[in-house]
Amino acid sequence: MSDSASPPAAKRSFFTGFTKLCKGLAVVLFLGHVLIQLFPSAATYLALIPARTIPFGWNLITAGYIEQTIPGVIVSIVGLLLFGKLLEPLWGANELLKFISIVNISTSFCVFVTAVILYYLTQQEIYLYTPLSGFYGVLSGFLVGIKQIIPDQELDLFLLKIKAKWIPSLVAFISVSVSFFLKESMFYLPIVLFGIYTSWIYLRYYQKRLEAGLKGDPSDEFSFSSFFPEFMRPILDPIASIFYKLLCGRSEAKDALDELLPGSDSIMANRRRERGQRALEQRLAEKLAAIKSSEVTPLHEDASTEV
Repeated sequence: MSDSASPPAAKRSFFTGFTKLCKGLAVVLFLGHVLIQLFPSAATYLALIPARTIPFGWNLITAGYIEQTIPGVIVSIVGLLLFGKLLEPLWGANELLKFISIVNISTSFCVFVTAVILYYLTQQEIYLYTPLSGFYGVLSGFLVGIKQIIPDQELDLFLLKIKAKWIPSLVAFISVSVSFFLKESMFYLPIVLFGIYTSWIYLRYYQKRLEAGLKGDPSDEFSFSSFFPEFMRPILDPIASIFYKLLCGRSEAKDALDELLPGSDSIMANRRRERGQRALEQRLAEKLAAIKSSEVTPLHEDASTEV
């Protein structure tokens, strides 16, 4: 009886434990979709339409929370709840909300700039007047966060087992491949790609990590080239270093100096403690889940015995 009782317990643990923040944002996504269905003209003001972003600048924020299709709103809500349940306990509600806000608006801004550039290159007005919206940029960013936290954790994707560190790259590859065959998906491709890239920039260089006393994640396991196969890294590393200098050249020089000056051992120790804490948090989460499932199983056994 214990074997038959454990699957329901696993299902309950999978579909429970969602945070208040993620449930609140899920309601926002649902209401945004309902609003667009009831009043289609609202997309003119809420979705990202590059030709109308000026003066409707708020659509850089609202576009990320507007899903125009039923499959889109379902995927966005489910992804938000599941990924948020994993990330919020480690980051905290405030940091998760900050991450979502930064990735959302930076992705929308990059898509806006890309659409304007494409219009001037091609003179096709479709780039300026196609309503673009969706939570896909933030969902892609969540995948980058998972890559950072549990890079070597194997996840089941349908019939395949793949390490978490490769999932953002796989999503990007699939998105690019699909865009060659489905013309409609090409308009959503920049949202996915910029969501991955802007979230990596924030986590790599700017996220404050109070427990480790660091800003960003300088580890090699989270470098830009880590998103690509091993044979491409010698080519990508020099290019990535150029962007690194542009983004935070002063901090790069400071890190190099810190390695030479006394006290640099404490910095490296902080980094090692940070990685160790990640592994510890993962093990504690796994043990907590095992304890909860074991507590539920005897209840099923008692109930079946009484019957």
